[in-house]
Amino acid sequence: MEWQGEGLLLSMRPHGESSAIIEVLTAGQGRHAGVVRGGAGRRMAAHLMPGNMLSLTWRARLDDQLGAFTVEPLRARAAMLMQDPRALAALSATCALIARALPEREPHPGLYAATLALLDALETVPDWPVLYLHWELRLLADIGFGLDLAQCAVSGANDGLAYVSPRTGRAVTASAAGDWADRLLPLPACLLRPGPPTPLELAQGFRLTGHFLTRALAPDPDARPLPEARTRLAGLIG
Repeated sequence: MEWQGEGLLLSMRPHGESSAIIEVLTAGQGRHAGVVRGGAGRRMAAHLMPGNMLSLTWRARLDDQLGAFTVEPLRARAAMLMQDPRALAALSATCALIARALPEREPHPGLYAATLALLDALETVPDWPVLYLHWELRLLADIGFGLDLAQCAVSGANDGLAYVSPRTGRAVTASAAGDWADRLLPLPACLLRPGPPTPLELAQGFRLTGHFLTRALAPDPDARPLPEARTRLAGLIG
């Protein structure tokens, strides 16, 4: 069994004396793991940093085996963001959430393209935190927890949307919320229309997506919370 392609490195952990097990996200193979011979050595350290882009060849005797990767570096994203703690935290959070949320070997080509676009924006777009929040909304949709922010769940109105039901993920207008407003999650304007976000809107956005990510990834109270990288990013921005 063999395939070739490009992929985003999500994680790396040592395996044995000199090898490493990596997880990557590819357009055609989804989240995929494999062994890199010599991957724990000093020569490979700079290449096997989460967020980097790799050229990949995966081989295994049987399709359901872990298999082995041959890798070549394509783009060192992590090194480019070392001087920007917030952007580096966003890169780490993105990789950690994908590794936690996506089933192994299930293709998500749309999310793959959106992820690469987000990571490009970390280097060039000043207001990337809004793009990051939209990316989390896309991730939620891909794993079956999409939010409906198009119209009010009560009245069907498209204007005046101000809240989201923490149970259903559907938007609600301020007038329809009434006395229930304090039980709903604020819906920040930056998720509905273009424009520079305020610090309050970003904080509300991270609270909103964080609520539904927690429901999706840790539905059991005893399960692991959100990845630490995502918690750290929310603290830096919101």
